[in-house]
Amino acid sequence: MKFAMKFVLVLALVLVTPVVAQQPAPKPAAKPAPPKATAGTIPADVMWHDVTKWGVEGRGWADQERKRWFDRLPAKAEGKVTSAVWNLSRDSAGMMVRFKTDAKTIFTRYTLAKTNLAMPHMPATGVSGLDLYARDAQGNWKWVQVTRPSSPKVETTLISDLAPGEREYAAFLPLYNGIESLEIGVPADAKFMGLAPRAEKPIVFYGTSITHGACASRPGMVHTAILGRRFDRPVLNLGFSGNGRMDAAVGDLLIEVDAAVYVIDCLPNMQPADVRAKCGPLVKQLRAARPNTPIVLVEDRRFTNDWITPNKKKFHDDNHAALRAAYEQLKKEGVTKLSYIPGDALYGTDTEGATDASHANDLGFMRQADVFEPIIRAALR
Repeated sequence: MKFAMKFVLVLALVLVTPVVAQQPAPKPAAKPAPPKATAGTIPADVMWHDVTKWGVEGRGWADQERKRWFDRLPAKAEGKVTSAVWNLSRDSAGMMVRFKTDAKTIFTRYTLAKTNLAMPHMPATGVSGLDLYARDAQGNWKWVQVTRPSSPKVETTLISDLAPGEREYAAFLPLYNGIESLEIGVPADAKFMGLAPRAEKPIVFYGTSITHGACASRPGMVHTAILGRRFDRPVLNLGFSGNGRMDAAVGDLLIEVDAAVYVIDCLPNMQPADVRAKCGPLVKQLRAARPNTPIVLVEDRRFTNDWITPNKKKFHDDNHAALRAAYEQLKKEGVTKLSYIPGDALYGTDTEGATDASHANDLGFMRQADVFEPIIRAALR
């Protein structure tokens, strides 16, 4: 009986419950409108200027055939220098392009040779970035902006909302990547003039990964670039990572460059025996071809943790002693216009001047420039 009453009650509830109408299927969402152009979008009417039409500084042997326009060494060097030096010479370290414009926005597009845009200890801005400087009203070089590459093909607004006025700019090319092509863009109504490489003799640096630029945050922060701005003259950067070894084959190329001064900074890649064997011959090779060109010898920087790693400290002590002995012997033999830079304080003495104990950070590069500057300045007199 109770079961029957419950069944009737449930049935009654079902009969009196209103039927809910089925909701219609939702309409497909409307397609989103195309994104509006933003401040960083490059306008279609930008005027692009190929820098190969007027040239870059830091590209020695400019009148000789190249495998690639932005290579540091001429094509004839392949097979004469070691394969490692040749491959590293295809990086655009030390190159710099100058131009004048009154544009309030500057664009760039360039294609990199390598897909590796950064290294574990060096950012993409330094390895693969384009680093822009400009002269202020007093003629001093001041930093403006650097690109932040995320792919081998870069097309970007380099800087916008610039103060009115025409000024000179300098863009430093990537340190540890090569360039296939490079253009500077400005609005169609802006003035633009590419500035040919200056005719002054360059300061020529021959060295190691540190000269090459490891581990600067930007191409303009290497000591070679800093000194180029301070002296306001061209620089030729022949730093070859791990392979700056006072090689005679590189010397054969160096003597073809009518340099303001040769700076030989190879000790970080050499052992004391190598220094004793190769320093004298390289200096004599340069002096025989260029009797009046100053030559500066540089001791290797100290690892910033050599205070607590005795083997590293001994290595630097021995390397420095070998270079000092070679320098004194060369002077005794009558070699003139020869200068010397000690290495103990190249990164400073507080252990803060390197990224990984070996390679300079921006602070270390600035300190190196401070040590180099008075000695190079005296050599140039």
